[in-house]
Amino acid sequence: MNTEAYIITYDLVNNTDYEPLYNAIKSYGTWGKITESTWVIVTNRPASMIRDHLLQFLKPTDRILVVKTAHVAAWHNTLASNEWVKANLCDINLSKVIYSERRIFYA
Repeated sequence: MNTEAYIITYDLVNNTDYEPLYNAIKSYGTWGKITESTWVIVTNRPASMIRDHLLQFLKPTDRILVVKTAHVAAWHNTLASNEWVKANLCDINLSKVIYSERRIFYA
């Protein structure tokens, strides 16, 4: 089974204990924290299985979205390094790299 990059974004509503969720996300091995509530992981599991796994670390009022990427991305000032995002979120073989002064674009 091929590995894919998935974007995980969430809102913890009335829940201030982030560590169990962070540890569960990090358990996938290849992960990057993109913004405060957005991560990217690389795994061979489907989105529904990732969601179901992470739900056990959320309260019923919390929200989560897991999306398989299309390996096309544009970003600026992520918490993960540009090198990590480029290596794990974008498929260099299918992408054209466009550099700008402040951003790196993949299209």
